[in-house]
This record gives sequence, C-alpha cells and structure tokens, in this order.
Amino acid sequence: MNQLTGGRIVTNMALSLDGHYAAPDNPLDMSWVMPYAVSDVARDHLTSLWETATTALLGRVNAEGFLGFWPTVIGMEGADPRDEGFAKWLVDTDKVVLSSTLHTAPWERTTIVNKPAAQVADDLKGTRGGDILVLSSASVIKALLGAGKVDRLALTVFPVLLGGGPRLFDDGLPSSKWTLVSRTTGEDGTLALVYDRLH
Repeated sequence: MNQLTGGRIVTNMALSLDGHYAAPDNPLDMSWVMPYAVSDVARDHLTSLWETATTALLGRVNAEGFLGFWPTVIGMEGADPRDEGFAKWLVDTDKVVLSSTLHTAPWERTTIVNKPAAQVADDLKGTRGGDILVLSSASVIKALLGAGKVDRLALTVFPVLLGGGPRLFDDGLPSSKWTLVSRTTGEDGTLALVYDRLH
C-alpha cells in the first residue's frame, strides 16, 4: 500500500515485555505504563501517529479515560509540547466511539456508533482522507486484527514483565505478514515499533 495514501487503519497499543496490555489484577490500572509513557521515545512515537490522522476511533471505556484526561493538559503549566499537541488534536479531530450503551456523545466532534468494529473501519476508510487512529482500545484493535482490517500496527513495548493479564494477540488470529517501517529505542529500554501490513 502506498505510504502516502490516506484512510489507513492505524492501531496503537502499549505492551509489556511479556506481551500483555494490562496487569492481571486490575486491567484499568495503567500505572505500570506511566514511567515510560513520558519518555521522548513514547511521546515522539505518538506524535508521529496523530500527525497523519484525521479521525480517532475509540472504545467507550478508552474514550471516557482519554477525553476525561487529555483536554485538561491544554494550557497546563509545564506540559510537554508534544502532550499538549496530542491533547489539542484529540479535542479538535473527529472522534468515533464504539458503544452499545452510549446513545449521545458527551464530547464535541464525536459520533457514537453501535456496529462491529470491522464494519465501522470499512465505513471510515471510504469517507476519510487521513489515517484513522485507534488509540489503545484493546477490544477494538483485537476485533480489527481478527477481521484483517489493520493497515499499520504501532506498538510501544515497555521493559516490564506483568506476569499475566490480557494479551493483544490471542490465538486464532488470521495469519498475515508485516514489514517493519520504523523502530526507535529509548534509553530506558522502551521500544517503539511500527509495522505495515503487506497486502
């Protein structure tokens, strides 16, 4: 696929070294991520993803977390410019939230959709010019991987063993081949990886 073509489905997820995206005892506790998420590697990685995206695709839980926190970063004293840039993008960009329980969006520029993730991805690819960025919503990313709908897979691997918890890559995914388009290593051991699906 042409690198300059818009409308790619780009997924971004943080993983532990042993392949988990959340701790076993409390899936909502992301404290293990925080020391590494503020590194230059992690911030630059996220910046490179949202700069080409015109739509954010989120599950409901992540939408509530992201949209509850990130707007508060705008204008925050001492905020890293990259964090503030992402926060502004998130507020200003079109957002699509997958939910069967929400009926009206409490956020601006947000559409609530109660459809399978793969169908929503197809709909968005047909109407959007830039990338569609799926932000850390594991259930959405798993569904898109299972349906073969991910064009670009971005991973940040943090040097932590969680010893259990949910995995992003479950058994039974359709086989596929990918090419590594970028990799960056941080001084703290963080690894930012971007793979494009070979079509």
